[in-house]
Amino acid sequence: MSDHYDVRGSGPVLLILPGGAGHPMGLDDFTAHLAERFTVMTYDHLGLAHGQLGKPVEEQRVEWWSDGAARALDAVLPAGESAYVFGSSSGSVVALDLASRHPERLRHVVVHESPLVAVLPDAERQRTMFTEVYDAYRTRGLEAASARMVAGLEERPPTPEEQHKLSDPASQPPSATDELATPMAVFLTRILLPFTSYAPDLAALSAPSPRITVAVGIDSAGQLPHRSATFLARRTGSAARQFPGGHLAPLTHPAEFAARLTETLVPVG
Repeated sequence: MSDHYDVRGSGPVLLILPGGAGHPMGLDDFTAHLAERFTVMTYDHLGLAHGQLGKPVEEQRVEWWSDGAARALDAVLPAGESAYVFGSSSGSVVALDLASRHPERLRHVVVHESPLVAVLPDAERQRTMFTEVYDAYRTRGLEAASARMVAGLEERPPTPEEQHKLSDPASQPPSATDELATPMAVFLTRILLPFTSYAPDLAALSAPSPRITVAVGIDSAGQLPHRSATFLARRTGSAARQFPGGHLAPLTHPAEFAARLTETLVPVG
């Protein structure tokens, strides 16, 4: 199996596990800031940024991604050294699996707004919501799925406009080609359900090594990823820290987010 990743910068190795389908689109500014301090290794499990977009993809498993990330780390990480890891959203699920199953060469893992609903008391309700997102995509396409997901992540009923997208008789189900044409479509059909239903090994994640910090967005308070991240910190005894922005902050606040991540991994003084 080919493992796809890009490396830039110099310094200690920092593995980046992007959200969504793992395509690093939009992260250039974020990784450029980090590359001033780290050897930044951006992992792209499905190779969507490396010529594989549009090719057949089966439903994914978190373990496949973390095993691939571990192989990639072995290829880049100098002997005797340990790596820093940052994962956001679905990438944070991979980071947690990596920390629980491949802890030996990890130093400090920062997980940003992990959508791990398995740790929540209302896990079944949230799994149902993500299934509704998946079904909305299958029956009515991307706009309907996005409308259901935004309402679900914000933990509120759909607005009238979102409800219209969910029931619009003019909307069409995506074709088999559509399902593989964009990273978002690959995420909705191959990644969303297995990743959000992943049950973390809380005992392994409660171990003293590697160190785990749970990052929550200042602008995400009251939303599902903020709540699941906070529960995860509580269940594992990990530190929880506020980061700039919301769920997409590495894209929307690249400089501020990179500065906060750097200071979290390598405290000044």
